[in-house]
Amino acid sequence: MYELTAPLRQTRMMIGLTDESPLKWKNVEAKKKATVHRIDKCEHYNGEKFPVVRFRSSIKGPCLGLKMVEYIMNIDERAQWDPQIDALTDMYIANNLDDVNAVLPDEYGNCAMFGIGYTRTKRYLVVDGREQLTLCGLQEFANGGALIWGVEIEERHDALFPQDQKRHTRAKTCLYSTALVPTGEGTFDAEYILQLDPGGNLPSFLTTPIMIDSVKTMFSQAKRDFGDGDMMKEWMDAHPRNSDNNDDRNEEMMKERLGLLLTP
Repeated sequence: MYELTAPLRQTRMMIGLTDESPLKWKNVEAKKKATVHRIDKCEHYNGEKFPVVRFRSSIKGPCLGLKMVEYIMNIDERAQWDPQIDALTDMYIANNLDDVNAVLPDEYGNCAMFGIGYTRTKRYLVVDGREQLTLCGLQEFANGGALIWGVEIEERHDALFPQDQKRHTRAKTCLYSTALVPTGEGTFDAEYILQLDPGGNLPSFLTTPIMIDSVKTMFSQAKRDFGDGDMMKEWMDAHPRNSDNNDDRNEEMMKERLGLLLTP
């Protein structure tokens, strides 16, 4: 279906981990004290008419990729910040992640989640309901960082859509990633990148501001959750693989941290 490493290579380029030519970013918003302290966009990436939008945030709390995934892939968490979400379903999930990791170079970290998900949205403001089918995954790194990524499944695989319901106008995630990097004891930086074609004939000057507002709301929710010590302890107790996430990854790991947020 796909060369597995292709979307990861594209994501690495977007967040500054390759030697490819730098992109022309235009600043949209910069507020030092805001939860999302910088927003930039890059027009016409890969020939698309919709821009890549990049959000940066610094958050207090443990650096947990598996928790951040929930804001994207868990319907209850997603509904708290995305007013359009209507349905969110895991369609095809890798049963053996060892098979996935076997084809990934070490530089891409360890794959902790991998599969195809279905998303359906409802009408909101100027945008009617849409649907998507996205290949996505979670990579975890030795330094405690993580990379959540996604790319739209190609149209020749439309048979993978749910067959028991009406089809909707298809939106396409041309590129998506969220990079998390620990910056100290109980703090981390996050960089969220999204290039979304909403489908239909909607212009980007209408849809991009809606998307920006939604993502800013997501980060506000994440900031509250990650900063709530009791909530995070309860969550980590329910996910024991993360119980020693930060305590055992001190100075040595920080020295070896991957430069996930190096894009100027």
